[in-house]
Amino acid sequence: MVTGPGILTACQSLNKKLGNNMTSKLSQWCVTACAVLASGVAGAQTTLKLDGAWRGSLGAGLSSTSGNSKATAFNVNGEALRQTEQDKARIYGTAIYGKSNGVETTNLFRAGGRYDYNLTQQIFGFGGLDAERDKIGNLKLRLAPSVGLGYHVIKNPNTTFDVFGGVGYVRDSFYTPQLLNGSLRDTYGRAELLLGEESTHKLSATTSFRQRLVVYPNLAESGQYRAVFDAGLAVAMSSTMSLTLGLINRYNSDPGGTLKKNDLLFVTGVNVKFE
Repeated sequence: MVTGPGILTACQSLNKKLGNNMTSKLSQWCVTACAVLASGVAGAQTTLKLDGAWRGSLGAGLSSTSGNSKATAFNVNGEALRQTEQDKARIYGTAIYGKSNGVETTNLFRAGGRYDYNLTQQIFGFGGLDAERDKIGNLKLRLAPSVGLGYHVIKNPNTTFDVFGGVGYVRDSFYTPQLLNGSLRDTYGRAELLLGEESTHKLSATTSFRQRLVVYPNLAESGQYRAVFDAGLAVAMSSTMSLTLGLINRYNSDPGGTLKKNDLLFVTGVNVKFE
């Protein structure tokens, strides 16, 4: 099984072998990988029932190494869902912290939520808010509210397929000025479009699949955009635990500094549900 702390510990060891000139880039990749794994679709397969009751999933991980190097890493993540025939609400959060040889290597927190309300049998409105802090990635705070409309293309017990679009505003503040669009900035705010689709599929009594793709064109800088794709397969091992496999792809046309534009990760894990 691959876990966020496991990836972090492996990256910390590899950093020492590669040397200081590669440490910065590799640390950024580790932070991204751990954050995605801790909160990604692969582990977030909470059961949905139309009874208005809250249900959720929770996970935590810890790794520690000693000897030639000393490293510790910890993550905790969870989500909660509530759904009726009329609306759906979801909240989620992730926290990751790690040290290597007394040096802080990861300090990241993410949280957010989204509310959907069915205006008709096919059309729904939604509003969401995401917040993020990444000390190692120089992100002091990111706030990203969004609103929009969506359409239920398919909606039955075995398959759902939605398309949606809207607008949002993203505001980033940095610990130290960041090079973006050719200038140093300590804050960066921009309006974005939001265009996406998502689907869920019950393949059998024990197997389910879901995927989501969202593109965020930057309205302030022509040609710049972010894109997020998640896909997850879950196979139930019991009524509360399932084996999960996930593919996560993140793209940012202007990530700033020396960060790469694309992050791709394949993960496996175990999900624990609470009902």
